[in-house]
Amino acid sequence: MSETIIVGVDGSETAQRAARRAAELAVKLDADLVVITAHASDNTEVVSIGSDTWILDDAEQARKLAQRVANDVKNAVPGVKISAAAGHGKPGDVLISDAEDRKASMIVVGNVGMKGLGRVLGSVASSVAHSAPCDVLVVKTDK
Repeated sequence: MSETIIVGVDGSETAQRAARRAAELAVKLDADLVVITAHASDNTEVVSIGSDTWILDDAEQARKLAQRVANDVKNAVPGVKISAAAGHGKPGDVLISDAEDRKASMIVVGNVGMKGLGRVLGSVASSVAHSAPCDVLVVKTDK
């Protein structure tokens, strides 16, 4: 049974950097990589304009974002075994819960919010580092 590494993403370039670093590590460790994003609400809205109808679903949009990042990373890091997921809740809580459920060996997050006011008020990286059930790698993404 191979190890699992989880990386949290939010669509930002810094999260993309963390995901690429997690993928490089997953390849070296022959681990599975799961790209996860969180969504704060479970809203579903139906929008109709003329004869066209769209269903806007927060969970589905989050899954699409995670899949888009996973696809980008897969193209950038050959050989990575990668999947995408989304969870409802605060980003740190989603990462921790998913790591517990998957018995992950590592969570990878970017360091955004670890300096200045973010450090005082808290950040995803800080909350994950304090509560994770596994190792946490904080990637320097604010280059």
